[in-house]
Amino acid sequence: MGLLAARAATRMGARQQYRTMARMQRRRTAFQDQRGMRQDFQPAGEEEVYEDAPAAPAQADYTVELERLAQLRDQGVITAEDFDAKKRQLLGL
Repeated sequence: MGLLAARAATRMGARQQYRTMARMQRRRTAFQDQRGMRQDFQPAGEEEVYEDAPAAPAQADYTVELERLAQLRDQGVITAEDFDAKKRQLLGL
């Protein structure tokens, strides 16, 4: 058997394996649909809760940054123009 024939056979085998796996997944999904066992969607009215998710901050991050920049401006560390430029950047203006 030549190189091209061997490569074609390998490709055909991989395709057949993919088709078999896809067919099995479709059957599994159909069976789970019939029994109400599917886990890949969230039923309506129920919120998904993540235990490892961090709590929402009390205030937005940009407000803390703006307060820090205002203090630096008031202390004379940065200029008013620098403060305004950074404020526009943070606010997306």
